[in-house]
Amino acid sequence: MKTTENDFLEDGNFDRRNFLDKSLKIAAITSIGGISLFSGCKGKEEEQEGEEKEVSPPEDLMQEHGLLNRVLLIYDTCRMHLTDKSSFPKEALYNSANIIRTFVEDYHEKQEENYLFPRFKKTNQLVDLVQTLLIQHNAGRTITSQIMQLGKIQNLSAGEHQKLIQLLSDFNTMYRPHEAREDTILFPAFRKIVSKHEYDSLGEEFEKNEHKLFGEDGFETMVNKVADIEKQLGIYELTQFTPKV
Repeated sequence: MKTTENDFLEDGNFDRRNFLDKSLKIAAITSIGGISLFSGCKGKEEEQEGEEKEVSPPEDLMQEHGLLNRVLLIYDTCRMHLTDKSSFPKEALYNSANIIRTFVEDYHEKQEENYLFPRFKKTNQLVDLVQTLLIQHNAGRTITSQIMQLGKIQNLSAGEHQKLIQLLSDFNTMYRPHEAREDTILFPAFRKIVSKHEYDSLGEEFEKNEHKLFGEDGFETMVNKVADIEKQLGIYELTQFTPKV
């Protein structure tokens, strides 16, 4: 039977606690007196002290969404400069688009397309959502190619200037709800459609693929690259985003 997003939310298929238990290693246990006691944060660390805790497939993908969100903020900043016609380091935009291409589109999204999407289709779960996500992946790649092409031009024509502004806006407008839907619907549901063994082995496969493409510290390297671009644009310090209230 075909399962939709609403089915997961309304019929009990969407088990948020189970998802958090598996992906974040946090368990909530309620005592007889109604007092919540949190456990499960130690477990394997105590039994196998010194070993690094395994990252589950959804947690791995959600960390990468955090990196994507930081690039979306960079895109917002570049778009603001382009709209105001104020100066900014143009290489910051091209380098950001290159991170989107190499890490997000050619790696992160390929993981979703090769390992997650086929399993949802095979089990007839969230098929419509998966199809929409795939269409948006392809649309994003088209936009990124155009951003990279325009990002290499030092002196844009008026038409190219406006086109680049629109491309940045379109990319961010699509990807913010895109990744939010994956984080709140797709990734929690994924644990329901695979066995524990398959779930754990996929985490190892994701890590192996990352190391093969980007080295042992691939994710950390990308985070540092994004941080360098943020510093170039003057948006690195988190405190600057705190409103005065």
